[in-house]
Order: sequence, then C-alpha cells, then structure tokens
Amino acid sequence: MRRRQFISLLGGAAIAWPITARAQQAGKVFRIGFLVLSTADSLPKRLEAFRAGLRDLGYQEGRDFVLEYRWADGNYDRLPALFADLVRLKVDVIVTHGTPGVLAAKKATTTVPIVVAVVGDALGSGIVSSLARPEGNVTGSTFFNPELAAKRLELLKETMPSLTEVGILMNLANPMNDPILPQMRQVAQSLKLELHQFDVRAPTEFEGAFAAMTAKRVGALVVLDDAVLLSNAQAIAALALGRRLPSIGFPDYAVDGGLLAYGADFPPLFRRAATFVDKIFKGTKPGDLPVERATKFETIVNLKTAKAIGIDVPTSVLLRADQVIE
Repeated sequence: MRRRQFISLLGGAAIAWPITARAQQAGKVFRIGFLVLSTADSLPKRLEAFRAGLRDLGYQEGRDFVLEYRWADGNYDRLPALFADLVRLKVDVIVTHGTPGVLAAKKATTTVPIVVAVVGDALGSGIVSSLARPEGNVTGSTFFNPELAAKRLELLKETMPSLTEVGILMNLANPMNDPILPQMRQVAQSLKLELHQFDVRAPTEFEGAFAAMTAKRVGALVVLDDAVLLSNAQAIAALALGRRLPSIGFPDYAVDGGLLAYGADFPPLFRRAATFVDKIFKGTKPGDLPVERATKFETIVNLKTAKAIGIDVPTSVLLRADQVIE
C-alpha cells in the first residue's frame, strides 16, 4: 500500500487515463522509464528534482510525458528483469543511477537512450570510454567516487588525529568498489590508517557488521555510496551513534545523524538529468551529448552527534563545512 501511495504522490503510474488520452490527441506523449536502485520511498527529493527539471523545460506530466517507475529495492539481481520490462514497454528513454543500474541498463538495450542521473565514475567503471564523446546510447552525469571516498578518510583523520583503525561499510555486489578501494588504500597508507572492509547487502546484515567492527576495535567508519546504504542512512547512523562510533558518509548520512559527510549534492544532478532527456526528445543522440562532471560537493558536520559521542570537531573542519547541524 505504501508503494502505491508513493507512486501516486509522484504522479507516475497513477496518472489519470483521461488526461493521458487528451495529451495523446494533442501530440506525442513521451514515455520515460525510471529505474530506482533502492525502495519506493527512499529518494523523494531526487525524483521530484527530476520532475521539476522537466517542468522547467515546459513539459507537463500527463500531457507531454508519463513516467514508468521500477524499483529494485536494493536487490541488484532484479535489475536485468526490470530493465527488460521497460524495454518491452518501448519507453522513449530510460533514466537510472548508480553503477549497477547503468551497467545493467547497457546490457538490456543498445538502442533505447539511457540517461544517467548520477554515477560514481563513468570512466573507471567502463560505462563510457570518453566523457566528451560517450558514443553508444548512454549519457548523463558523473563524479569521481574514488577521490571522494579518499577525501572522507582525510576528513576523519583531521577530525581524529590519533585514529589508526577505520572500517569501510560497503556493498561488494556494487562494481563501483573496484576503482574505489585502491585509491582508499593508497590514501590510508599515507595517513597511517589500517582499513577493514565490512560487506552488507541488506539491512538485516547491519547489526552483524557493526558487531564485527566492535570486535576489530575499529575507531571510525566510512560509509560508501551505494543504493542499499543510501536508502538506509538513518538506520546506519543510529547504529554508529549507539556504539559511539565516529562516522562519515554521503550528505544525507550526516543529516540523518552521522558525524560527518562529504559528497556530491545529488538533487541538482537529478534535475540536470531532465535537460539530457529534453535534448534526446528533440532529436540529439545520447552519444553526442558529453557526460558532465558534478561540480558541487558538500561538507557537513553534525555537532549534535559530535557532542553525543564525545568528539571535539577541529575548527579547521568546521570552517570548511557547508552546513553545520547543531
């Protein structure tokens, strides 16, 4: 029931048929397939940003386009079937995000245009061979996730100079980890940090991962960008807080109770995806649209959490913060 209510709120599958019929009589109604890696209620701000971007470009939902949502619920094994379903529907464009989503979309079709709302490293993960000329049927926005993850280590060390043992919470089913881990190890060596990997693929595995961190005497935690982790930021932050474990992750993570955050500002990237869709609707081939790099990154400090776990955040870190939660 919650899923249907949420889709109705977004105006996806619940668009009234009479409105659609009138739109079709007036002209072509584009069908957009939107595959979300996480759950139906996990990314409302980002999905609304995409729809707002289309409205800004003059598109009216129901009159000019309809959205076909599919939700992977964090289960990457479902991606091939979900994308195949969208291809069977003959959507005009597929919008998705994240490395597992984009790679699965590429396997599902070489003809339907694919717009990437955001992906960690389009080059490093082999999604495109060139940002300037991606060729094929894929375009969109990317950022350099390996450098971002390494920056989180640096912020932790600056916040806790005596830190020596750091845990990495990650989903090893996500191929994005392949370019990330070498970069993190290189930075960890320069900072004299020992890294410990903790693999989680579902919320039911979180408790066990944190128990393992306690056994390893991990002094702090880095949460990587992954659909399962992004959609459960609040639960992860609560577990870290309960163990008085300093942690850093993506922007939503600090807002939901984590100590620190450093990462790309996602809603503007989802809004920008509408521009790619618009250009494709107007006849531009995806391969002729350069992949754009994210330019806005946020540093967030949650002082409420810092006080709860007994951490004094250095002034140098506070001065760099784009947002301080008190």
